[in-house]
Amino acid sequence: MFDFIRGQFSHQFNSFRRRWCRERSFPFTDVLSAERVQSVLAEEGITFRDTMFTPLVTLWTFLGQVFSPDHSCRDAVARLIAFLVGQGKRPCSADTGAYCTARQRLPEQLVARLVRDSGDALHASVRTDSLRIAGRPVYVVDGTTVSMPDTTANQKEYPQADTQEPDLGFPIARLVALFSLVSGAVLDMALGPYQGKETGETSLFRQLIGRLQPNSVLLGDRYFCNYWTIGMLINADVNSVFRLHQRRPADFRRGRFVGPEDRMVMWKRPSRPDWMTVKEYEDMPDELGIRLVRVRVRQRGFRVRELVVATTLLDPLEAPADELALLYRARWQAELNLRSLKTTLDMDVLRCKTPSMVRKEIWMHLLVYNLVRDLMAQAAQRVGRQPHEVSFKGALQTLNRFQDLLAVIPKDRWPTLFDELLRAVGTHRVGHRPDRYEPRAVKRRPQPIALLTVPRDVARKRLLHAA
Repeated sequence: MFDFIRGQFSHQFNSFRRRWCRERSFPFTDVLSAERVQSVLAEEGITFRDTMFTPLVTLWTFLGQVFSPDHSCRDAVARLIAFLVGQGKRPCSADTGAYCTARQRLPEQLVARLVRDSGDALHASVRTDSLRIAGRPVYVVDGTTVSMPDTTANQKEYPQADTQEPDLGFPIARLVALFSLVSGAVLDMALGPYQGKETGETSLFRQLIGRLQPNSVLLGDRYFCNYWTIGMLINADVNSVFRLHQRRPADFRRGRFVGPEDRMVMWKRPSRPDWMTVKEYEDMPDELGIRLVRVRVRQRGFRVRELVVATTLLDPLEAPADELALLYRARWQAELNLRSLKTTLDMDVLRCKTPSMVRKEIWMHLLVYNLVRDLMAQAAQRVGRQPHEVSFKGALQTLNRFQDLLAVIPKDRWPTLFDELLRAVGTHRVGHRPDRYEPRAVKRRPQPIALLTVPRDVARKRLLHAA
C-alpha cells in the first residue's frame, strides 16, 4: 500500500492499477490514489513545499501509524525507511521531528474529505435488500466519547468531567458518527466537548442531517427520539426508526389502530427551545404522526423484555411491525462499529497533545476504518457474504501482515497477492450468534495499584520528602 506515498512512484502505481482494474477493483485506489489526494488538495486550495514529507507521504505514513499495532511515530518513520530502502530509494532520517512537523501541516479538511468520500463510495457500492426497509437505504447514528492526553491546550477545548478533581482527569471529547447500515462505513462525524451547551449527541447530530439522502431511513437509540430531531428529519424527507424515549408514555389504548400492539398517534409541537431560532421553529410541523410498535423480547437471558419502537414509516404494508422489530435489532451494528474504532483501532485513548492534532487523529482513524471496511466489502462479495458477516479485526490483522510484502515482492506477483488477501479476509467470518447473552461483568481482576488522588507534581514531592 505504501507504493502510493511518493510522487516519484506514481507512474509505477498507475500502470499497475490500470492493469489490475481491467478485471477487479484494487483495494483503496478509488479513494486514496495519488491523483485523488492531489485533486482534493487543489479543490481545497492547499499548497505545500516540495519536501520529503509532502501531504501524500505524510498521509500514508500517518495511515500506516494508525494501521499498525505500534502507534508510535518512531515505528511509522521506521516503516517509511524500510519501504524506501526496499524500493532502492534514498531513506529519510530516522529522527521523527520532520514527520511530526509534517503531521501538524497536514490539513484537517483533507482527511475529513477523504473520510466522507470513502464512506459515500462504499455506501453506494454495496447493494443488498437484507438491511433495507420499504425499499429505502438505512443509516444508523450513535455517539461515544474519547479521551486524550492531559495538556493545557486539550483541557481548554475539551475539558475533563466536572466530577474529577483538577489535574486528576483527562480531557474528553464527544463524537457522533453516522454509519451506513449495509456497509458499516462512516459517512460523517461531528465532534464537540463532553459537556456544556449544545454538546449533547442530539445537538451534534443536527450538524449531520444534511448528509442524509432523501427518501432514506435513520436508525437510532431512544436518545434521538424527540420531537425536534424527528421534525428535522421529516423536513429533510428522511424517515426515522427509534426506540421510544423513556419519558414518553406509550398508551396502546389510545391512537388509531394499525395492528396488534401497533398504534398511530399524534405528537403536538412543544414550545420553542432556547437553542432554536424563530425561523427554525416556524419550519417545524405543527404535529407529527408517529407509529408506535410494541416489541416483546422472548429470548431468555436478555435484559430487555419489552420495548416500543417509534417510527414515521406509517404504512403497515410498506413497513410491517415484525420488519421494524428486526430493523431496530440491527441498530446494534452501530455499537459494534464503535467497538471496532475504539477497541480494535485503539481510538479510545488518543495520543496527540493539541486539539487540532486530536481532530486529525480521529479523522485518520475513521479513514483507516473505512479502508478496512472497503476491503471487507470486496472480500465479502468474493465469498458470497454480507460485509457485516466478515470480521473487522480479522481483516485488519490480515492486511497488516500482507501490506509489508508490497515493498519486497516483484510487481508481477501483486495480483496473486491481492487474490490471496481477499480470500484470507473473506474466511474470517463473524460467528452467527443472534441470541447469545452474557453477564455485563469481567472475570479478570485488575492489578491492586493505588489510584493517583493528588496532582502528579504533588505526588512526586511527597516521594522526594518521604522519610
